[in-house]
Amino acid sequence: MPSLDSRPDPRRWRLSVAPMMDWTDRHCRYFHRLLSKNVLLYTEMVTTGALTHGDVQRHLRFNSEEHPVVLQLGGSDPQDLAESARLGQQWGYDEINLNCGCPSDRVQRGAFGACLMNEPALVADGVKAMRDAVDIPVTVKHRIGVDRIERYEFVRDFVGTVSEAGCDVFIVHARNAWLDGLSPKENREIPPLRYELAYRLKQDFPSLTIVVNGGIKDNEAITAHLQQVDGVMVGREAYYNPWLLTTWDTAFFGQAPSSLDREAVEEAMVAYMERAQAEDGCPWYAIARHMLGLYHGQRGGRLWRQVWSNHKLKPLPPREVWRQAREALARGATLAS
Repeated sequence: MPSLDSRPDPRRWRLSVAPMMDWTDRHCRYFHRLLSKNVLLYTEMVTTGALTHGDVQRHLRFNSEEHPVVLQLGGSDPQDLAESARLGQQWGYDEINLNCGCPSDRVQRGAFGACLMNEPALVADGVKAMRDAVDIPVTVKHRIGVDRIERYEFVRDFVGTVSEAGCDVFIVHARNAWLDGLSPKENREIPPLRYELAYRLKQDFPSLTIVVNGGIKDNEAITAHLQQVDGVMVGREAYYNPWLLTTWDTAFFGQAPSSLDREAVEEAMVAYMERAQAEDGCPWYAIARHMLGLYHGQRGGRLWRQVWSNHKLKPLPPREVWRQAREALARGATLAS
């Protein structure tokens, strides 16, 4: 295990946006980076099979503006994990994260994700193989238990075993994963949150960086968690209410707030849409879907969202859709006043 002095600064993990399948693609991460300079961004889970047998560029391409950005891997074979981690470092990612928390049927059929919590020695082998292959941090995201296993000792022993392989950072989704009987959506809502288990991990492993995840929705909750652990990962709230990210650089990193208002962020996204269309033919609506929460809670926001999500407008250039969206926003604000 490396010395404490050689480990990355744990402040790197102070605040992050969770990896979310079908959501946190490179377009979403570009948008989130406009809102916060410091938040750590994660990719969707990319399986080792997709990298060893698929289109590497499609899965690993990202925008330089996204840094710091983390590649999350799904897999269980140490050799495949090592090769995928090596690719991630070659492509410029700042960290490799191993998914040991996803409960979906597809992941279970591949014998990885949350079911890996039942095999801590295998996870440790994978972590060691990745650490031998790359110079960037290798971290693990996991649950607190599997199915009906609710003993603290289960997650404690998992973290203890994997940390012995050199993993210094554990992102703890503070719910059990039910591998049978619940959908992935239900797995995010039905198993009770038990943050106290993440807190106990920090007490029992004070030299490790412990990040808590699950059901966190506002800065008050973030502040409370940071009294107990090193970092907080926010998931769906960051997606549905993205303007929350604009408060984090000041509240949690001691930096000046962004000078961009919502309109400036929207204009920057329109310019990004135009660039993406010119570079690789990406349609604007594949990008716009990620910013539909930009006017969350604002007057006129509903009419604004209706324009950007209107399928009939797909043939139009993004700047024309933007013009119509601005008109709708103004109209909605007038009606609400």
